Amino acid sequence: MTAILDVQNLCKTYRKSKQPAVDHLTFAVEEGAIYAFVGPNGAGKTTTIRIVATLLRADSGIVRVGGYRVDTERMDVRRLIGFIPDEFGLYGEMLVREYLEFFAGCYGVAPEKRAAMVTDLLELVGLAHRRDDAVQSLSRGMRQRLGVARALVHDPALIVADEPAAGLDPRARVELREIFRALQEMGKTIFLSSHVLRELDDVATHVGIVEQGRLVASGTVAEIRTRLRPHRRVRVAFHGPADDARAWLARHPQVLGVEPVPVGNRNGGPPALWVTLSAGEGADGVDTVVRLLAELVTAGFAVLAYAEEQDTLESLFLSLTQGIVT
Repeated sequence: MTAILDVQNLCKTYRKSKQPAVDHLTFAVEEGAIYAFVGPNGAGKTTTIRIVATLLRADSGIVRVGGYRVDTERMDVRRLIGFIPDEFGLYGEMLVREYLEFFAGCYGVAPEKRAAMVTDLLELVGLAHRRDDAVQSLSRGMRQRLGVARALVHDPALIVADEPAAGLDPRARVELREIFRALQEMGKTIFLSSHVLRELDDVATHVGIVEQGRLVASGTVAEIRTRLRPHRRVRVAFHGPADDARAWLARHPQVLGVEPVPVGNRNGGPPALWVTLSAGEGADGVDTVVRLLAELVTAGFAVLAYAEEQDTLESLFLSLTQGIVT
């Protein structure tokens, strides 16, 4: 895959700070990815995003968007980027359609194309029914969706979003997430920072975790999960004595460990065990789990349920960061 965003040895220190906000940061975002850029407060996320968006100059390092350098080819970079800040400065007295038409003009969209483009964008973000309403009459969630539409008026290849869900209610967050999915299906690449990690679990394809301005991990969600937990871990609930099941499992070479699931984690249900298996990803790993369950049943244990443990973005974040506040 081709990297649409390439960051190499990026450094930035603010004058009044003793520590760098961004410290030799290197990562790449592939075309078509939804790349979640996550980290604690003060980790350097917003600084990095502002540099990528050509709003802030780095002290050193090279950032390229679509092959163009953000420091020396800013206008070329801006044609490729749609920037979504955490809060937009909107012209409240304009009508919704007027607002988008105004920015379409700013980006050089031909006058004869603007009306159709505005209609399409309002349909995409679910605001077609508010096209003739004043911007100031919109809720915060609607304003954020209008901001997304504004970022798309010049058909950018890369969407850069800084905490786009900040301050939104749960429904508005879901709606925004669905918009990002639709944009990815249209071929857009999305680079976004967020503290709401649970909202990104089923939408992010890649993740970069930063702390104190340094990259802790970067890659697909599956790659980072495998790096942190190379073995599969399944939870098995069954009828019968737990000690008997543990003894039986311990005699099987693919089983690396067995431990009871605390009662609080199974709501007082039947006996359950966490079983750590020497099993890879993909079909081979699934076959190992299926064989073990079949053998458990054959041995006389009535398996009621099983579930494989999946690390969430939140658990990956907690595993990889130390919670250092600068």
